[in-house]
Amino acid sequence: MTTPSAPTPEQKAEPAQTAAPEAPRTPRSWLRDHSELGVCALLLALGVLVLTDALTMDVDITQRGPVGPKTVPVVVGVGLLLVAALLAVDVLRGGRGQAETGEDVDLTEPADWRTVLLLSGVFLGSAVLIEPLGFPAAGALLFWGAAFALGSRRVDRDPLIAAVLSLATYALFDKLLGVPLPGGPLMGVL
Repeated sequence: MTTPSAPTPEQKAEPAQTAAPEAPRTPRSWLRDHSELGVCALLLALGVLVLTDALTMDVDITQRGPVGPKTVPVVVGVGLLLVAALLAVDVLRGGRGQAETGEDVDLTEPADWRTVLLLSGVFLGSAVLIEPLGFPAAGALLFWGAAFALGSRRVDRDPLIAAVLSLATYALFDKLLGVPLPGGPLMGVL
């Protein structure tokens, strides 16, 4: 058994340090410390909305099958709910997201509004052209225009890749998933 020793002269000279009292925890400070729960609430609301829309969707009897128009929205809705629950558990256990360091973003440079406007124009143009031209042609213009707006200048390769992507997307949604997309005048040729 050890006995307490007498304090040395150095220990006597040091004043006793007292811990600063912590500020009382308010609901507002708790919410500020757990602000990621707002993202959980948003994901939960989106998941419920997607699932509600998917489960109340009217599907023609000829479109029923193992993979139909309801499949993808149900998978996305369940995924949103699962991510919301896992994120909420992590936040409540003390997990915190890391602050963005922005190491690859130069905040001194102005925004590239030319690219933003080009992408917006390409998107709106394809939305206008989808009905008269059909999805394959409008989709190819969308993919090619987006590649051009983002800096690709390969006019020998980009239109071909855009056409293949557009036709593959059309076939996936229209033929395999049963989501009707406008084919346009080219569907009589293809």
